[in-house]
Amino acid sequence: MNNVSEKQVAEKLLQIQAIKLSPAKPFSWASGWKSPIYCDNRTVLSFPYVRDYIKSELCNTVFETFPDAAVIAGVATAGIPHGALVADQLKLPFIYVRSKPKEHGMGNQIEGVLQPGQPVVVIEDLISTGKSSLEAVAAIRAAGGEVMGMVSIFTYGFDVAAKAFESAGVPFKSLSNYSAMIELAVEKGLVSADDQETLQNWRSAPDVWGK
Repeated sequence: MNNVSEKQVAEKLLQIQAIKLSPAKPFSWASGWKSPIYCDNRTVLSFPYVRDYIKSELCNTVFETFPDAAVIAGVATAGIPHGALVADQLKLPFIYVRSKPKEHGMGNQIEGVLQPGQPVVVIEDLISTGKSSLEAVAAIRAAGGEVMGMVSIFTYGFDVAAKAFESAGVPFKSLSNYSAMIELAVEKGLVSADDQETLQNWRSAPDVWGK
């Protein structure tokens, strides 16, 4: 993705409030981290034109970066609908990966049909630390799938995630990212210079920020 495209995606996410910025009143994440930003890409599903745009951008990225993809995988739960839209558009088989195996029935962690050796591209809505995304990759590999890479809608761009993906040997692309979003927010006057500094500081050390 080029910087123009990254900003266009960020603009759409801000427009529909999939991304909310609140440096003065930080959000609390499930991990316990305090954060001046909250990103919920499930919101995209409620806006047909933005949904269509995001689907097209995801498809283009998969097609250009991983042309040999034979299966699209969505990560539960928020990656499932976006992955299904991509698979439908590209006319590829779709599977999804649960966070843990089912406790009843067949006990599946992967739903759908995956043949050993099939090249898989994983679709995520959001990459933060990369932990849950890479757990899904590990499950696909354990089932015999060949993970070519991952495509997400948005990434915070944490160093810990970049290192984790590199260690796992998983190339990844994101339609937009934290840096592009901050740049756009400053250009549009959505955040002040002080807020910009706060937002940059958070990304440097999110685990201790605000404590």
